[in-house]
Formats: sequence, C-alpha cells, structure tokens
Amino acid sequence: MTEKHLSSQFDSELNGVSSRVMELGGMVESQIHQAVYALLQFDAEAADRVMETEHRVNAMEIEIDRELSSIIARRQPTARDLRLLIAISKTTANLERVGDEANKIARMVKSIIESGSARQLPTTELRIAADLASNLLRTALDAFARLDTGAALSILKDDDLIDKEFDGFVRKLVTYMMEDPRTISASLDLLFLAKAIERIGDHAKNIAEFIIYIVKGADVRHTSMEEIESALQ
Repeated sequence: MTEKHLSSQFDSELNGVSSRVMELGGMVESQIHQAVYALLQFDAEAADRVMETEHRVNAMEIEIDRELSSIIARRQPTARDLRLLIAISKTTANLERVGDEANKIARMVKSIIESGSARQLPTTELRIAADLASNLLRTALDAFARLDTGAALSILKDDDLIDKEFDGFVRKLVTYMMEDPRTISASLDLLFLAKAIERIGDHAKNIAEFIIYIVKGADVRHTSMEEIESALQ
C-alpha cells in the first residue's frame, strides 16, 4: 500500500496500521452480513451478534487512532505520507460509522421481532440494496489497500445504484401504507432500515474519495463526476 522509505521502521509502522484498517473493515463487513441475515430471517441471535461486535469495532477504532497519533508525533510526515495517515484516520472513522449503521439495523430488527408486525412487508427487497452496499464497501477496502484510483472512480459511480434502490423501496413502502394504514408503523421501521443501508454505501463512497485524495492530493468531495475524471487524468 505504501511507498518505500529510508526508514524501514516507518514502512513497518505504515504497513501495520494499514493492516489494522483492513482487519477493522473485515469485522464491519461481517456485521453487515449478520445484520441483513437477522433482518431477512428475523433472527434475534444474529442481531445480538451484531451488537456484541460493535464494542470490538469501537475499541479497534480507538486503538488505530492512537497508533496514527503516535506515528504523526514521532515521524512528522509530510506530503503524501501525511495525506495517507489523514486518510487512514478518516477511513477508520467511516468504518466505525458503518458498524453503527449495522448496529442500528440489528436493534431495529429486534424491535420488529418483538412487535411481530413486519412479516407481511417486503423485507427481502432490502437484500438487493444491502448486497450493493456490502459489495461497494468490500471494493472500497480493496481499492484502498492498492490505492487504485480507477476502482475508486467506479465506486463513486456505483453509489448511485444504491440511491436508486432506496428511492424505489421508499415508493413501494408508500404504496403499502396507502393501501393498508395498519402497515404504517412497520413501514416506517423498514424505511429506517433502508436508510441505514444507504448510509453504508455513502461511507464506501467516502473511502473512495480518500483514495483519490491520497494519490492526487485533490479533495473531490462535492465535486462533479466530470471534474473528478479530469483530476484523475
């Protein structure tokens, strides 16, 4: 992931913290899969596992942040190295927030199970958006490990697919609520779940933007796709 430096110890530290980020990413991916499984199967035990993992995710984020602070204080990096460390910090924060979204899904699933009110609603249709979001996150982590700006650009484009799935799901829930007002409460719960899945895609998009920041030194947030493509040429 990183270029070679005169200090082999510095290289070791950078590779070590990068590996920790990948480990955190794997942990968060597992949370997403467990949360979606809990939703589709109404499995309270799977939801509990998601919430149990949340504590480990939070602890690892703190540990990585401390490692980064120590490296910056001791090495005083500049230019691309500093951008890399800043981007790792922001990526770690985004992964922790993905874990938060998975935790939200798990908590809502337990609430739905207790109420027993949502089995007649289209929970399986959330699988498409959830799979898109999960795959986007996995691709973002792989691209981050390789600092692949081409893959990062594809992720920014693919995020629109999740947004479209979310919009379509919202329209379907509105139809359910109009046809049967008794489904309003459960539909609002599912809307909350769909929004959490959409936010996972947003965090994957953020990671893709950090890749471009590391490699090109350009902040492409709130930038049009045409401008991003131009910056990568």
